[in-house]
Amino acid sequence: QVQLVESGGGLVQPGGSLTLSCAASGFTFSTYGMSWVRQAPGKGLEWVSRISNDGYSTSYADSAKGRFTISRDNAKNTLYLQMNSLKLEDTALYYCARGTTGWGDYWGQGAQVTVSS
Repeated sequence: QVQLVESGGGLVQPGGSLTLSCAASGFTFSTYGMSWVRQAPGKGLEWVSRISNDGYSTSYADSAKGRFTISRDNAKNTLYLQMNSLKLEDTALYYCARGTTGWGDYWGQGAQVTVSS
């Protein structure tokens, strides 16, 4: 069955960096575009970034542009989100999702990112 397992979340100070990973299994990873979605406390879902199946095409929400970098390693079946210059408002539960339309069709359990001084 499809499994997506996020890791790499944690507590970081404003201006700091974190890299999230998403290990995928149960499907042919290299044939699917992938996305990152987040949910801040008390707020709705926010799309963060997406990447094509081959990794050559990426896009970002305005809130992430210039600070976050999405990437993937199809040999390792792993999706990444490098987050730099983190802000308080980046505090959220971050999910990787299979697919690049809507919210995707499968999600992981989420990785908590807390930005706090």
